Amino acid sequence: MRILVQEQPFDLGAESAAFASGRKDMGAIVTFTGVVRDLPDDPLEAMEIEHYPGMTEAALSEIATQAVTRFELGDALVIHRYGRLLPGEMIMMVATAARHRKSAFEGAEFLMDYLKSRAPFWKREITAAGADWVASKAVDEDALKRW
Repeated sequence: MRILVQEQPFDLGAESAAFASGRKDMGAIVTFTGVVRDLPDDPLEAMEIEHYPGMTEAALSEIATQAVTRFELGDALVIHRYGRLLPGEMIMMVATAARHRKSAFEGAEFLMDYLKSRAPFWKREITAAGADWVASKAVDEDALKRW
């Protein structure tokens, strides 16, 4: 299991290949990558993401450990960036490995739902009109209820 919270971009291909390399006992590997998307009504100039070092890594480690146990994962990877990101840049990556695809998919979804609504990151969208903190959304909270 590997948890990375970093400012610099990551290489999706290299991370995916490294995660999948040598997996003879796992029948499924699932990856998901989140991208900073532009806003439809007011073009996004940037997104700024803040976190508390140490606390964030511990929280992500705890939830990844829960995912590994709950979904019988062979491994999990979580990469999440912070700092100033532009539209189109990769913001995060989740990868899971399991003996069967259902476990790999469910483990990845569990991690993604947690990252979206509970991980200790604070996001601010910056547009020509100003900057606003991103509030939690009911749909994201609802997604957590299934777990």
